Amino acid sequence: MRITNTMLIDNMMKYIGGNLGRMNKYQGQLGTGKKIQKPSDDPVVAARALKLRTDVAEIGQYKRNINDAKSWLEVSESTLGKLGDVLHRVRELAVKASSGTNTQSDTQKILKEVKQLKTQVVHQANTTYAGRYLFSGFKTDTKLINDDEGDIAFGQFNMDVLNTEAIKYEIGIGDNININVPGGDLFNSGADAAASGVPSMIGNFDSLIAALSAGDNEAISSMIGDIDADMDNVSRVRADVGARVNRLELTANRLDTDNINFTRLMTMNEDVDAAEAIMNLKNEENVYRASLAGGARIIMPSLIDFLR
Repeated sequence: MRITNTMLIDNMMKYIGGNLGRMNKYQGQLGTGKKIQKPSDDPVVAARALKLRTDVAEIGQYKRNINDAKSWLEVSESTLGKLGDVLHRVRELAVKASSGTNTQSDTQKILKEVKQLKTQVVHQANTTYAGRYLFSGFKTDTKLINDDEGDIAFGQFNMDVLNTEAIKYEIGIGDNININVPGGDLFNSGADAAASGVPSMIGNFDSLIAALSAGDNEAISSMIGDIDADMDNVSRVRADVGARVNRLELTANRLDTDNINFTRLMTMNEDVDAAEAIMNLKNEENVYRASLAGGARIIMPSLIDFLR
């Protein structure tokens, strides 16, 4: 085969172009800090990067879900704590009123405070978080209890709420947590809430108010056990909410650890080793310079140079 100058020059340009391409590759790695610029550079690295990025994004979403769920439960727990304080105060008043040593004026003062505490309980039953009613089950846009003090139905349920209603947040792959505290379970001694029905807790307030109004010390004394039952029920619900908050905190800690691990793996998979890239770039630069020098020797001589 006859070797011509054109062939030599074409091959020279091809080799120089290849050397430039490799220089550009390592220069791109140093410029971006990434091993690859497009999937075709290394399909294995690209596929692993996509999977790790998806894992990190999922962890981020799970952490946001946990924060929202935790805030909901923390507001619920705070409300339960306040409700427990109200019931504790009512018990103190009932014990004081049942002693039989109070004047009519004292009894009237106790009666007025119990009425105010009843109103407080009704409003706590309609506590909201981010515009959603905490104890209304699926109907988070509706008040659990009628809180219109001028309405004859004041203190009655506005709707049915089943204790089986669960508002779940996904906090991991196949891992969901229920954040709902059904209003019936809390205010109706564990029974479902029924529309137009009076919660048992509110009913106990009404019975105590009636006994105070009548000055019936025996009836007042008998109400203390019912108030204790309400306090025990609130404590039970609060303990359950606290257990769920603890679970969320443990899950959040695990996700923080997973996020660190996956981010580290993503960095190891994608980020370039700067020292290695600099060394490779320097090697390719030397090869490029050598190819230019060799090309100059091919291009320079011509037939005229030998006819002088």
